[in-house]
Amino acid sequence: MEEVIFLVEESDEGGYTAKGMGVSIFTEAETIELLKEAVKEAVHCHYFDNKPRLIRLHVVKEEVFAA
Repeated sequence: MEEVIFLVEESDEGGYTAKGMGVSIFTEAETIELLKEAVKEAVHCHYFDNKPRLIRLHVVKEEVFAA
């Protein structure tokens, strides 16, 4: 596997969540910097062999405002 992609969103409770796309990996953290470390650790725990070389974070920010 060359890379694994995560969908990153702001949590309603604060902080961020990351969900693996096509893999069963989920993690969360208070800051983006901490989330990167948590994602890296989760990927290393999930893959024993054939670990991906790259981790891609797709950060989604949703905004709602009056028309």
